[in-house]
Amino acid sequence: MLIGLTGGIGSGKTTVAKLFETMGCPVYNSDEKAKELYYKPEIKKTVCQLLGAESYINEKEIDKNYIAQKVFNNKVLLNQLNAIIHPAVKQDFINFKNKFSPQTLIIKETALLFEAAINKELDYSILVTAPTELKINRVLKRSGIPKPEIEARMNAQWNDEQKAQMANFTIINDDNLL
Repeated sequence: MLIGLTGGIGSGKTTVAKLFETMGCPVYNSDEKAKELYYKPEIKKTVCQLLGAESYINEKEIDKNYIAQKVFNNKVLLNQLNAIIHPAVKQDFINFKNKFSPQTLIIKETALLFEAAINKELDYSILVTAPTELKINRVLKRSGIPKPEIEARMNAQWNDEQKAQMANFTIINDDNLL
């Protein structure tokens, strides 16, 4: 069974994914895999053509801040970058899930589950939500990204209300233990 796990930046989807992992579920982290796939020669060449060689700090590190500044304020560039990365992640996930029996509950963690219509390829979806200010504070605490940049990233994705209409299940991760 394939379960999509999504939520906006700072919502806590990675924390929820780790809980599934402790229960023995294989978890595929799309964002982490995408970062790895940036180094495949054909992808690196295409990214450099689209965004410039400055996208790569060196052979083992992309410049996430440079890429984010380029694409999160430019929908055309964001869509073009997604058209490079998403097909590679899709194929990598197919290879990942084929390692397990069809009865295995597999979690696919991805920020753009609904925006990229990935949910249509899965059996169920779980949305992790949190209040906006809490999400911003979490991201500020863990990464030091400036607040305007965090807000730009949030604005590039669907909001929780849009996602909730499509999700099968919702986890409210507001730090309350009630």
